[in-house]
Parts: sequence; structure tokens; C-alpha cells
Amino acid sequence: MSRNTREQILNRIRDALAEAPAAQEPEREYLTTHTPDDPAVLLDLLHENLADYRAIVHRSTEAEIPALIAELLDRHAARTVAVPPGLPDAWLSATTAEQRHETDTALTPHDLDTTDAVVTGCALAIAETGTIVLDAGPGQGRRALTLVPDLHICVVRAVDQTVASVPQALPRLDPTRPLTWISGPSATSDIELDRVEGVHGPRTLQVVLLTNS
Repeated sequence: MSRNTREQILNRIRDALAEAPAAQEPEREYLTTHTPDDPAVLLDLLHENLADYRAIVHRSTEAEIPALIAELLDRHAARTVAVPPGLPDAWLSATTAEQRHETDTALTPHDLDTTDAVVTGCALAIAETGTIVLDAGPGQGRRALTLVPDLHICVVRAVDQTVASVPQALPRLDPTRPLTWISGPSATSDIELDRVEGVHGPRTLQVVLLTNS
């Protein structure tokens, strides 16, 4: 289509709409959440929906988390674990796995391909959708770090990082950051609906809900 032809078409559309009534403003009185404002209810809903997406969910206190992470790594025979900048040192203090710290130098594709697991924090968790959001902030690392290793252990600070809904999550997220939205382990299905996990990311997602008690 030439430029002149396109302008002719657009002008005809403008002329046809010139006397059309103005569109009504949409009503925006819908609820931003369907969940009671109760931290215990919110945590239970997040746990339920994470599990529904085939994530394996645990609850832990700050004191229990080093032993739990060490147990999860051992259970999956993870001999190497990637560590993003800013991850609390205590979380991996009990593991015997080789820790590959991504500090001044990023782990290469080969390094990541030979790494069994990654442990990260997150930016937010959304209870109604069972979704975890990463934004490459402290303790999360770059996106490749959480997509290549076969096991992802993600820690959610349940009180501070859990919101009920997507409308509540969006104002707390920076749209200029590299956001990764995770709902369960990576999976896809072919035309016959045969589910295959681990195609586009980790085959196994272990989520630790970090509580105060």
C-alpha cells in the first residue's frame, strides 16, 4: 500500500467519525481482589495455587531455612548451585553443594548448563494466580540464571512479598526492570496435550514460604 493510498483511507475514516458521539468512559469500579485482607488466608491461598501449578511448596522460618535448602538440594542430588548477588549467605550455609557465585563475572552458558540448581529470592508473589515475579533485584540474579539450571529453589518472604492479586502487584513493580513471571515449573503441551516439563526453564520449582513463626 502506498503512502498516498493509506492517507486517503485514514482521511475517509476520520471524516466518517467526525460527527460520531464521544465514547463513554469505561466504569472502573471492579474489585482489585477477591481475597479477604487476612495474612493467613493470603498465605494459604498462595500455597494452594502454587501447588496447583505443580510447584512443590514448603514453609520455613529464618532459622530453619539453611537446613531446608540443604535438604532440597540433596534430595535432587544437586552437586552445584548457582548463587545470585545479594542472596543471604545464611541460606546456603548448611549445604555441601559447590556454590557458583555470580559476582563480578557472569556465569557463562557452559557454567549454567553444568549447574544443577539455583537458589533465589523474588520480588513479589501473587496469591490469586499462584505466580512468582522476579525483577533481577538483589538475591534474584539475571534471567538466564533462573532458566537454565534444572532445579529452581525460590524463597518468598511471605509477609512482605505476598499480594492478593495482579492489580495489587503492578503498582509495586518497576516496568523498566526485566520482569519474569513464573507460574509453576516450565512446561508445554503438544497437539495431543502430552505435557512435557523443563523445556523452556527449570523442570522442578521448589518454593519456600518464609514465615515469622
